[in-house]
Amino acid sequence: MHLQITFRDFPSSPAIEAAIREKVAWLVRFYPRIMGCRIAVEASSHRRMKGSVYRVRIDLTVPGAEIVFGRDPSAPHAHEDVYMAIREAFDGVRRQLQDHARVQRGHVKRARVSPPHGRVTRFFPQQRYGFVETEDGYEVYFHANSVLDGAFDRLEVGAEVRFEEEEGEHGPQASTVALVGKEGRHVG
Repeated sequence: MHLQITFRDFPSSPAIEAAIREKVAWLVRFYPRIMGCRIAVEASSHRRMKGSVYRVRIDLTVPGAEIVFGRDPSAPHAHEDVYMAIREAFDGVRRQLQDHARVQRGHVKRARVSPPHGRVTRFFPQQRYGFVETEDGYEVYFHANSVLDGAFDRLEVGAEVRFEEEEGEHGPQASTVALVGKEGRHVG
């Protein structure tokens, strides 16, 4: 992924850049298909305020779209704290990215006829979680507690599963996971 960070009207800062890189790393874990990320942090003087007001603009390039988030520095709740401006911008772009992912997966106000189908791509039995890659190519987190019929211990990378998806705190996650047998029946 290409990352570009630009500072406008104030000097760059290793601490601010590190905070931005940490937020970008979280976004990539949330949505691994990000191809490019351009971030501009701009300081502007405000007549009635003694300090600068910060504006953060984030442009993400993802398959099939460009997602842009930016706050107007003259808005009533503009930030004099650059870290607060960064957090707010990343929260906003994450919500837009979630919406984009739902549209890509066809989860926009449309019910599925059957549960989604996928394969376990990453599996961490000691930590009791893993990830399922869907037929659409995105990953969904699952925890051992969501695996039906005590099948967690039978899972392995490449295992075929059906799952029900919900939006979790950090992105898509499976509320239920069912291991599928070779004949397409759920193993119980």
